[in-house]
Amino acid sequence: MTAGPDLLRIATAGSVDDGKSTLVGRLLFDTKSVLADQIDAVTRASVDKGLDTPDLSLLVDGLRAEREQGITIDVAYRYFATPRRSFVLADTPGHVQYTRNTVSGASTASLVILLVDARTGVVAQTRRHAAVMALLGVPQLVLAVNKIDLVDDAESVFADISATFADLTRTLGWSDEQVQAIPVSALRGDNVATRSELTPFYDGPTLIEHLETVPNVADRAPVGFRFPVQYVIRPRTAEYPDYRGYAGQVAAGRVEVGDDVVVLPSGIRTTVAGIDTADGSLESAHTGRSVTVLLADDIDISRGDVIAAAHDAPEPISNFTATVCWLGDKPLLPGARLLLKHGAFTTPAIVGGVDTLFDEQELSLRDAPDRLELNQIGRISVQTAQPVSADDYLVSRESGSFLLIDPQGGNTLGAGLVGDALAPLHLSELV
Repeated sequence: MTAGPDLLRIATAGSVDDGKSTLVGRLLFDTKSVLADQIDAVTRASVDKGLDTPDLSLLVDGLRAEREQGITIDVAYRYFATPRRSFVLADTPGHVQYTRNTVSGASTASLVILLVDARTGVVAQTRRHAAVMALLGVPQLVLAVNKIDLVDDAESVFADISATFADLTRTLGWSDEQVQAIPVSALRGDNVATRSELTPFYDGPTLIEHLETVPNVADRAPVGFRFPVQYVIRPRTAEYPDYRGYAGQVAAGRVEVGDDVVVLPSGIRTTVAGIDTADGSLESAHTGRSVTVLLADDIDISRGDVIAAAHDAPEPISNFTATVCWLGDKPLLPGARLLLKHGAFTTPAIVGGVDTLFDEQELSLRDAPDRLELNQIGRISVQTAQPVSADDYLVSRESGSFLLIDPQGGNTLGAGLVGDALAPLHLSELV
């Protein structure tokens, strides 16, 4: 699948046993995105477990440890499609200790399906996940009130849960237009692909109808063109003696032949002379498209440089505040010397301090923790050896994110957001 206007990146989140994996399995099954032999294998495994119907969660919970415990541990990526749109879905864990997996799965999502059990409603973990999604700037939410077939008064239960969740999301900064509540039964398939007779009170779209028609805001980046250069192409052949192209993927915005651009961090301005792909030349390219950009002038450009729209190019930064989700087993301490990777650019970096901790369990901020432990999210200061051509994360998710890497082992230790992404969260109003 190629990233384009018809590709929507989504993720699931919710508490343990809310039915996330079953819902994902139902989506795969109802869109005919699984092979017959997979369904046969799931059916046999379900019979062995004493079930009368196929356990569709087995289509997602692929690890042996997950199947044995009946929970989702890792982030499982699945692909499915309808005639109107293609989807990449990340099924994330519900356990508190797997917050880092939830952050990883939702970080690139344009929409998150947040499940709640109709019998328990909005719980603490629902509020935590919603706060994390707000921190990550997820633009669209679906509240899937699952197991609606297991409650007596489905209409009042759905209304109460929807109202509670709407109050929460409004406080976290979402508008009512960005949130869609749908009563579903993942096990039975009610309101997933087909409308259910059990919910005559609901006149909205099914889950798949909503996924097919929701605006794909990832294609509407709020910033101009951002293009991290991954490779410089110089064939030096008789057919192309002077060819010089810059290959990479459009991280944000859109570019057309003739656009004015600036190369960062040097600040040299030029214009786009051509856009090449393996299938031929293009007149324009959008977010997510892998292309080779040709420029009107010969400029010294190397891997890690950024070609950006001239009218709103970011100012390269060496000292900045960032919000980080810590993924390392050992704590992050002030003074840590790491590698910072932004796009295709990597530079040594020093963590100057850890001044604020985001407690996603209590939905609050705490001052001066002096360290970040595994799965914790906090605000830090960073100093880099070389300038980073990044936007503030609140301006652009695509060009405002980075990774912190162990310089010895090469392991990813942290996922970072440039700027103070915690500032817009009015967490005190939720406690």
